[in-house]
Amino acid sequence: MRAFSKAPLRHVLAASASTLALLATPALAQEDAEQQDERIGNTTIVVTAQFREQALQDTPLAITAVTGEMIEARSQNDLATVADSAPNVSIRPQGSSFGPSVSASIRGIGQTDFNPAYEPGVGIYIDDVYYPQLTGAIFDTLDLERVEILRGPQGTLSGRNSLGGAIKMYSRMPNGDSSGYVEAGYGSRDRISLRAAADFAITDTLFMRVSGVSKNQDGYVDQIDFGCRFPAGGGDTFVDNDGVTQEVNPAPGVAARVNTSDCVVDKLGGVGYQALRGILRFEPNADFDFTIIADYTNDDRTVAGEVIDATAIVTNPNIQPAPGILYDDRFICGPFCSYQTDGNEAGVFQALVPGDPFGADGTPLAATPGNNRSKYSSWGVSGQMNWNLNDWLQLQSITGYREFDTYFFADGDLSPAFIGYGENDLTNWSVSQEVRLNAELTENIFATVGGYYFEQFSIYDSAQDLRYVPVYPLQFRQPDEIAADAWAAFANVAWEIVPDLNINAGIRYTEETKQQTYFRYNFDGTVNAFLDPVGAACGEGFDGVDTNDCDNDGNTTEVLRALSGNTANYEGDKIDWRVAVDYRFSDQVLAYASVATGFKGGGSNPRPFNAFQLVPFGPEELVAYEVGLKTDLLDRRLRANLSAFLNKFTDIQTGVNICPTGVPGTETPSACRVNAGDADIRGFELELQAEPVDGLMLDASLSYIDLKYKTVSPLSQTQIDDPGTAPPWKASFGAQYRIDLDSAGTLTPRFDVFYQDDQFTGPLTLGGVRMLNFLPSFTTVNARLTWRNEADDLAVSLEVTNLTDEYYLLSSFDLRGAGTGYRKVLPARPREWALTVRKDF
Repeated sequence: MRAFSKAPLRHVLAASASTLALLATPALAQEDAEQQDERIGNTTIVVTAQFREQALQDTPLAITAVTGEMIEARSQNDLATVADSAPNVSIRPQGSSFGPSVSASIRGIGQTDFNPAYEPGVGIYIDDVYYPQLTGAIFDTLDLERVEILRGPQGTLSGRNSLGGAIKMYSRMPNGDSSGYVEAGYGSRDRISLRAAADFAITDTLFMRVSGVSKNQDGYVDQIDFGCRFPAGGGDTFVDNDGVTQEVNPAPGVAARVNTSDCVVDKLGGVGYQALRGILRFEPNADFDFTIIADYTNDDRTVAGEVIDATAIVTNPNIQPAPGILYDDRFICGPFCSYQTDGNEAGVFQALVPGDPFGADGTPLAATPGNNRSKYSSWGVSGQMNWNLNDWLQLQSITGYREFDTYFFADGDLSPAFIGYGENDLTNWSVSQEVRLNAELTENIFATVGGYYFEQFSIYDSAQDLRYVPVYPLQFRQPDEIAADAWAAFANVAWEIVPDLNINAGIRYTEETKQQTYFRYNFDGTVNAFLDPVGAACGEGFDGVDTNDCDNDGNTTEVLRALSGNTANYEGDKIDWRVAVDYRFSDQVLAYASVATGFKGGGSNPRPFNAFQLVPFGPEELVAYEVGLKTDLLDRRLRANLSAFLNKFTDIQTGVNICPTGVPGTETPSACRVNAGDADIRGFELELQAEPVDGLMLDASLSYIDLKYKTVSPLSQTQIDDPGTAPPWKASFGAQYRIDLDSAGTLTPRFDVFYQDDQFTGPLTLGGVRMLNFLPSFTTVNARLTWRNEADDLAVSLEVTNLTDEYYLLSSFDLRGAGTGYRKVLPARPREWALTVRKDF
């Protein structure tokens, strides 16, 4: 693999010298939050979405904010499970072909592809520092003070333009009170979890907090050795799609590689996660605050537990795992079962073009390499300085540096068939710097001006063997390099025009660039002649098609352009703005309306199969209209927040399987991206919290979303009546009751119910018939019972997730249209239990 390119020293120095101190506490000079006597949970949630501290109910934005205590009560141990209870928000783990990454969307806008050449669409922030990739983004909820989920474009309010919205995680800050906790848990499939944190004072002005987590658990999908379960020549039979009885593994067939009684090779979907965070906070006086945060994460586990969709396999007569064995229904293993892939002898690929020069005409190639591991390691350091220059002016600086390295192997057919595999190594570093000047200009006007700089560099080194590609099987390595940077200037003003009437306006100018340099090599390091041709005889274009690229003398003028060494460049700039007006009718009711813009940058096809496929795509753009109500009713025993929105979404980016190269013969195979068209996205969101009687807490959410295309591009496979990829309906309900046992402490049972509607995953054309693919709807139930002692410093909890053992799917990866014959899906975890003991001190 290529050496990992480190950030230039000047960037590291800039990331540490300009202000070493991670995104820490909210700015000291920011306006104090209105401290309300909130009966619901007896807690005032303070957010900083508009550059200053505000109570959640005073902020004219659609925000879901949850505290660390709420996260623990709901058994939400990572960012994906936190998003379950947020309306119109989805964070899902991806399958093995996408490594340790997530798909993320808010209000139907986001990104599913982890490729570093794409922008995520949903901004994820750790203590106000932007995390630029979907890879590694299933963060644990280790020692968090709160999580804020901001819906709608946040370009004028967050460090990086976030088109769909932003998810912000805030750590607990040290205060030197000698507090801390230790927590240990055991559960299903040898689940062992350990958490701990300690907060202490080094001096009267220097405080430190250290926290860590370790989680380990066996996987929930059995990987079976096919030859062991069905011995070659053993006589096991099945009925194929044509109703014909066939032998599953006729002699000599697929040989057994293990000889255990259960034929289990491995347990997929395991957990192996460790993280450590240290926070150092220096506060010499009331006017200066300086904080540094450093963290390290190691995630080493078996790959995602995918299975073949039993309703979607397509027999492929051109692929044989062994002589006389087709890739068909015999390789459907079960709802939590798949067959071993790594190490199998290569099957014979029957070439569609006899005698082709690339060894596909019946010649077996090497065995499938790789393993079942997914590995991700990451570290970062960041910091924040808050300096009150005087009574009305404050300087704030936020600096961050992070790098990660991940390796994952994916053999998508989940069988002994040698259809294809991918071995992936992705490295990334990023550095960011944000400076804000906050000013309380008058008693009623608060202003912020600032600047932002961001830079990242990635090497995505991937070895691919694609036997399913028509005409030629492709074997190549692609150590592509992607460099990107952006800078922005912004301003925001909050003005109380008259008592209870406020206007908040912001503007932001952004410039960004991106360069991707492509390489296509054979496994031995030589240039791949199929993907990287450098010329041809006069009149012989790509795949024998005459491109008429000869001069009048009949001389070759490089008919085929080289791919290796090519660099695709993207440059863009954009002005975004936001205006929000809110009016407080009473202490109980706030109404607001806003309009905001946002964008997601363009680029060039990150996965070209030839130089003609270096096709650019433009930015996505959004104008978002929103109205909302925030209420605290019935003597503050009921909180109801309602928002409705209309998003005017233009130049939507989407993948296509026919690349618009303009040169016949170069359009396929394709992983190109184009701008598919324009759409309107409408919806609403309702969030409720209630405490009808002391000790009984209820919370609920309901959301609806609908996408309607207004125009579609002929370059895309999108049709005008295609649905959006966000589930139309989503709902959650939670209830807990704290039972007082006097000197025996308290007992708190809690139940949480989550519902998600059918989710569209994309169109597919097979045999000339176009179909729409969906993930089915599902409902899950979680339960938790917590006992606390009278001193409230010891807790024992029994939790059960997926109480009803609902079988549902998190994601799918469909390559039937490309000729593989399979659609693989990622089932969610079955019912699990865990017993946890926590001691606070």
